[in-house]
Amino acid sequence: MFPNLRFIPLVILASLFLACLASTWAQAPGAKPEPKVIMLDTEGKEYVRLLGGPPDSIIMRSGAVTLQPGKTVGKHNTESYEELVIMLEGEGSMILSENKQLEMRVGTVLYCPPDTEHDVKNTGSTPLRYIYVVAKTR
Repeated sequence: MFPNLRFIPLVILASLFLACLASTWAQAPGAKPEPKVIMLDTEGKEYVRLLGGPPDSIIMRSGAVTLQPGKTVGKHNTESYEELVIMLEGEGSMILSENKQLEMRVGTVLYCPPDTEHDVKNTGSTPLRYIYVVAKTR
């Protein structure tokens, strides 16, 4: 009565495959992200991701960081990324190799080039808040 029932599993598998492929195409590199408003809700949080790369943005990643007095984010390397740090509140320092330090205070924006080892430390008596933006260079 239903001679083509044996093809239903094949149709279902093909549909699932096409759905997976379509979701991959929708997030493919080079796809144009949509404009958006990102709420900066950092209350009680040490870290909040703002942009995470595709599909949020083409290559940028960003986050909001809050450091308590005396705390650091930990030594790390920018590797193939360049980084911009935008100070929002507090005071601190970006500690580079050979004990070189860049002062961080409200109204400053710091640039850290690729392949740069660094740390960020809160040197003040109040929370240090900043936004970082990184973009891959290679």
